[in-house]
Amino acid sequence: MGKMKRKKRVTKTERGWAGHFICADRCLFRRNTLLECGDIRIVVSTVGLMVDIHAKGYPNKRKFTTIGCDRHFETMAFHAEYDGRYWDADVCRQIYFKSEWAIAEDDADDKANDMHEAVVSEITNRLAGGDKFPTSE
Repeated sequence: MGKMKRKKRVTKTERGWAGHFICADRCLFRRNTLLECGDIRIVVSTVGLMVDIHAKGYPNKRKFTTIGCDRHFETMAFHAEYDGRYWDADVCRQIYFKSEWAIAEDDADDKANDMHEAVVSEITNRLAGGDKFPTSE
């Protein structure tokens, strides 16, 4: 009988700022999760529900606009780099995953939370299994 492969420990830290997207300051939905396994650190970031500051009646009337082609929420993942204080997303080193990453409807913060958690779970399981998420750099 072969040896069972021991799963690696993955630490999960929820943080209070957006991990990606240049207009994240206009997004009402922002999640940022740092996953650490040995010397590998990955940021999972979800943003969405972006306020349309160009809509008629703004700021008294709030409307939302897409953050990309036909989507109001998106989740992305990146290797992290140390910025002198935090491990933050290195947006030049994107991580690819199989879970859903986009939601078209605007009233879907509950679905966006579920989407974020699914990506965190997928990447956590892959890290625990030994995936190092190599990049082309």
